[in-house]
Amino acid sequence: MMKFALMLLPLFSGLSYAAEKIADKHQMVNVQDKNMAMAMEKARSTLDSFLAMSRNPPAGATGFKLKVMMSDDNGVEHFWMSPFKEVNSGFAGILANEPKVVKSVEWGKFYVFKREQISDWGYERDGKQMGSFTVCALFKSMPKDEVARYKKDYGFTCES
Repeated sequence: MMKFALMLLPLFSGLSYAAEKIADKHQMVNVQDKNMAMAMEKARSTLDSFLAMSRNPPAGATGFKLKVMMSDDNGVEHFWMSPFKEVNSGFAGILANEPKVVKSVEWGKFYVFKREQISDWGYERDGKQMGSFTVCALFKSMPKDEVARYKKDYGFTCES
């Protein structure tokens, strides 16, 4: 059964560079997980709207980030890139998570990636986490008390 690694906590608000690692929870997910597949599809189908908003952020919106799939001989892992920017070849950003599976990348380094590698997006607005669909998908299999803590501490407002 194939699995990939997904970083849970996408907090990286308002910084112009990756000054510190995101304190996230590393979670392995089956590649056939239906909730995760739906979350990634939702993120990809709304990516253009997110990118347009990130170019001209509304008041109170900070911490724009993209979750990007990367792989090497060790496996597949999804990382938050924050900050990120659009470039001629696609996108570029600073890796904001400590790799656990993929060993060919390093936290805090600048990487170029393609649109097809994007699996999620997120930002914070007025204390609420927006987007972060893959994080919300993980909540469906986590203990309820842990989910409640994430929602309270970090402002997640996941759709049902």
